Amino acid sequence: MDFGEPEHIGMLRDSIRRMLERHAPREKMAQWDEADKVPRALMDHIVELGVCGMTIPEEYGGSGRDILATMVTVEELSRRSMVIGTLYLMNACYGSMNIFASGSEEQKRRMLPKFANGEILFAYGLSEPDVGSDLASVRTRAERVGDKVIINGTKRWCSGAESADYIYALVRSGDPEARYKNLSLVMIPPTAKGVTLTHIPAMGARGLNTNDVSLDNVEIDINDVVGGEEGWNNGWTKLVGPALEVEKLEVAAMALGIAAQAVDDAWEYSQQRSQFGKRICAIQSIRHMLADAQTKLAAARLMLYRGCWLVDNNLPCSAETSMAKMYVCELGLEIVLTCQQVMGAYGYAKGFDMERYVRDMLLMPIIGGSTAIQKNNIANRMGLPKA
Repeated sequence: MDFGEPEHIGMLRDSIRRMLERHAPREKMAQWDEADKVPRALMDHIVELGVCGMTIPEEYGGSGRDILATMVTVEELSRRSMVIGTLYLMNACYGSMNIFASGSEEQKRRMLPKFANGEILFAYGLSEPDVGSDLASVRTRAERVGDKVIINGTKRWCSGAESADYIYALVRSGDPEARYKNLSLVMIPPTAKGVTLTHIPAMGARGLNTNDVSLDNVEIDINDVVGGEEGWNNGWTKLVGPALEVEKLEVAAMALGIAAQAVDDAWEYSQQRSQFGKRICAIQSIRHMLADAQTKLAAARLMLYRGCWLVDNNLPCSAETSMAKMYVCELGLEIVLTCQQVMGAYGYAKGFDMERYVRDMLLMPIIGGSTAIQKNNIANRMGLPKA
């Protein structure tokens, strides 16, 4: 059992941190957060790191699958902002990982090389105004008309739709009574006729706008049904396929990145701030809070990286990825709130990064499958009887 970090992972961390200091310094990130807009052009600098092909096999133009390196990239980008981490996820995970797992061979050949070059971003279009965790109840309708598909309905919480090339949407393509059997996944360009995006202002995750997406007789080609002809009415099996396990790790990686930077900031602050004639890092209560935060951070990192190892080695991991998602996100929230207390008023006031970490971390236990859903998954996957 080797807990050492591979050399290429350490080099990757250094490269990401240098890139962020050059192209997304803290002061610029604060401006983007205030404006609620991170430029898509930042993706060009992420591409230069060579990280966009790490979820794509070499035969499709990628560098070969390396889930640990992918999640470390998400973690390091999210240290600066979870929004930057999400920008990368829209390419490497929402996009290429789903197309590789569920796309037709034609879609893989056509799209994966472009994902590897950072040319395509996906936004998720799964939830609806009345549909959250129960995705099999989606009401957005898709109807076949020859080689075309006509889509009507509304999607909610589509983060990054304004920056995306496609909305990766779950639609009802048959009798709603069949639930799981009559669903399809489709790729909808946000610029298509009949698509209307409405910005939903939010407390955190500011920079990649969250949107309602109204779909009014939107027409796409059958080739933009994920899986092509084979994917029609077969969306549920693709939705809960291998990419789902990694999706849980993606959110955990974002949470770990936010928590790690919060600990670093509070650790440094404690050595700069003086009260009662001494630095506050000498006060026992502060020392204990920071020691707890460091310990929880180490535990969270181990949980996430174990999940990555299981996925990379193609081992059963449904319960373990749910554990990682639940534990890292809940523990990350505890860590950030502790670090905010260490910084006192400076952790609460706008204009300081800690206040943004708190806003963003509050989202982590909700997205990508809530904590309650993960607990259900863990109990079910580990065989706990329901009666």
